[in-house]
Amino acid sequence: MQRDLYRQLCDWKASPRRKPLVLRGARQVGKTHLLKEFGRREYESLAYFNFEEDPRLKGFFTGRLEPTALVEALGLYRKATIRPGRDLIFFDEIQACNEALNALKYFQEDAGGHHIAAAGSLLGVKLSQSMSFPVGKVNFLDLRPMSFPEFLDAVGESRYRGLLDGKSDAEPFLEPFHEELTALLKHYFFVGGMPEAVRCFAETRDLSGVRAIQKEILDAYVLDFAKHAPTPDIPKLLQVWDSIPAQLARENRKFVFTALKKTARARDYENAIHWLEKAGLILRAFLATKPGQPLSAYADRGAFKVYALDIGLLGAMAGISPDILVRGHDLFQEFKGAFVENHVAQTLAGLPGARGLYYWKNDSATAEVDFLWQSPQGSILPLEAKSGINPKSKSLRIYEEKFHPARLMRTTPLNLRQDGKILNIPLYALTALDRLAS
Repeated sequence: MQRDLYRQLCDWKASPRRKPLVLRGARQVGKTHLLKEFGRREYESLAYFNFEEDPRLKGFFTGRLEPTALVEALGLYRKATIRPGRDLIFFDEIQACNEALNALKYFQEDAGGHHIAAAGSLLGVKLSQSMSFPVGKVNFLDLRPMSFPEFLDAVGESRYRGLLDGKSDAEPFLEPFHEELTALLKHYFFVGGMPEAVRCFAETRDLSGVRAIQKEILDAYVLDFAKHAPTPDIPKLLQVWDSIPAQLARENRKFVFTALKKTARARDYENAIHWLEKAGLILRAFLATKPGQPLSAYADRGAFKVYALDIGLLGAMAGISPDILVRGHDLFQEFKGAFVENHVAQTLAGLPGARGLYYWKNDSATAEVDFLWQSPQGSILPLEAKSGINPKSKSLRIYEEKFHPARLMRTTPLNLRQDGKILNIPLYALTALDRLAS
């Protein structure tokens, strides 16, 4: 299946400032498949090394590391010479060999002619630890679950992707297109963006099979907790992970530690939440006290919301039945609209130039804007996420009176339209946010 990140990989290959590439992302978002496809299509040969499948590879990275000799030895091991610029060296599951991870800096310094990419299931966790390599010696890219436009490509609806990609004005979509895109979005809400689940749906339309795959992925994540997380944090990881649907079902979706257990304190769970975030399994949106530049400078790190990395996995965690797809807009309104918020968080996090997730509420807690979006041009605009077809915008109006933004934005199941100063963006068109809001 085609991934949008492929174009960035091609840009990396052609860049005169190319360094060893580290591709980050949660387990089973498609990192290995994407890099293998890239290597086979864009290079004469792919030199693939998997540190989990072949533990003997670690022996090449002991002692003094000299990149040219190391490449020669790896070529001898695979019985084929590795040629600079013509072959792609792909180190998979590199987090299993810390010495190989550290060695990437030497390739940048002493063997820049070789094209090297690395990936791993828990690289985010590994790189947050003290033994990671120096910053500035590698290029980073992040692969996330498939976006709705990528889903459209995968299920044979590229014509609708073309419609979304070409949209840059506030004219409503033709009603037949709006209805069809809304129906496709419902399927995306159920299937989500994990490539194996999307492939199953594209080939079979079997929703039970999709759900079985999602449960297998969730089981694999729990096994990762037991295998890779610090032992004292494992029970807390499970508590936080299992609580996500219930946390999102609350009217106020701010993460509440006492929902885990009555005596829970934030500092006791800080490491567990950090681990889940670095593993790519959760997204966090922080409360911003004002829409200042940069938003991170105005973030209250003690107040945040937690979203699942993938809306399909969220549905599997919550046990949502496939029959909800035929019940009008019920899917959008599940968990009091939390599915919609999770979709928005997931989409915003994957937009080019994304700089974290933030929301705002006033001091009296009478108004809350679900997201603050920082455009590539630098402006900060409020974005409300609504699940119903009769949305109200009290919080947007209060925000407008206080901060006077250039535009107010709302994303709902409704068609695209301009309502005074409020731009209503359909949930299915959210990846066009930058063009529509400019």
